[in-house]
Amino acid sequence: MKAILLSAKNQPIQLIDAPMPTAGPGEVLIKLEAASLNHRDVYVQQGLYPGIKLPAILGSDGAGLVAEVGEGVDAAWRGQAVIINPAMHWGENPMFYGADFRILGMPDNGTFADYVAVSTTYIHHKPAHLSFEQAAAFPLAGLTAWRALMTRAGLRTSGLPEKVLITGIGGGAALFALQFAVAAGAEVWVTSGSEEKLSVAKTLGATGGINYNEPDWAKTLLTKTGGGRGYFDVIIDSAGGPGFAKLIDVAAPGGRIVFFGGTTGNITDISPPKVFFKQLSILGTTMGTEREFADMIAFVADKKIEPVIDEIVPLTEIERAMTKMNIGKQIGKIVLKISS
Repeated sequence: MKAILLSAKNQPIQLIDAPMPTAGPGEVLIKLEAASLNHRDVYVQQGLYPGIKLPAILGSDGAGLVAEVGEGVDAAWRGQAVIINPAMHWGENPMFYGADFRILGMPDNGTFADYVAVSTTYIHHKPAHLSFEQAAAFPLAGLTAWRALMTRAGLRTSGLPEKVLITGIGGGAALFALQFAVAAGAEVWVTSGSEEKLSVAKTLGATGGINYNEPDWAKTLLTKTGGGRGYFDVIIDSAGGPGFAKLIDVAAPGGRIVFFGGTTGNITDISPPKVFFKQLSILGTTMGTEREFADMIAFVADKKIEPVIDEIVPLTEIERAMTKMNIGKQIGKIVLKISS
């Protein structure tokens, strides 16, 4: 089978002929139709990800058809269209993953290949309204956004709508957080350094947005919203860095700030009194449990949510796709079409 192999850190990826995996006990063999890129793939290639073990076939996200079933697996799975949960072996504690937790696509061989074998614990029926390319866009980024918004922030989905701010709109997880929040009935605002990305967010249901390159964008945002001491009940951030302090200013009293990235560096210059007098909660998160993935897929199916896809490219163009993701100019997910 064809597969994308990374043999060592800071080396080009290779399109190789790899041995066909087999479905072991409790597993299925999936003929992949589509996969999608994440920053994780780029960070692994650049040697910037913890616990790197190579060589490995990259790729965490995938959707396809069950080709074979292993021992002990219901034969009814054969031929079913499925989506893969890449967050494996979370463990018993829903608050924090255990020692055996791993993400598909390093160290275990991932989805940038014609076939992959996974346990039935981590497959779900593909929502009927989604194509394989659309389904493959959801797993890692969708799960990250779902846990951040629904579990860690505890977005209220009944009663008065909560007000949500999502920073750095344009990336996969941020866009999914926007779509999930809008579908749940929240009032959502966004930030971006791109006017084009702000416009796309509005087409997805954002009430408004602000360019974070504007001087004192936080003050301008509060003026737009009439926020006074703060406006947003929930803030979802993936940047961290010095700008994080401004999130304290725009958070409503009792607000929850959840972050899952640090692309702009360490968080600095936070005034402790602003946090404790406003009774704020600042929460870290990453990935999610098996239950959260199932809940996310059920919500996507119920609300008929479709991902924003920047581009669909053939497997042979993955190097260009990885470079594009590293530059960060995409709006939405970059998807690989595996099956020709």
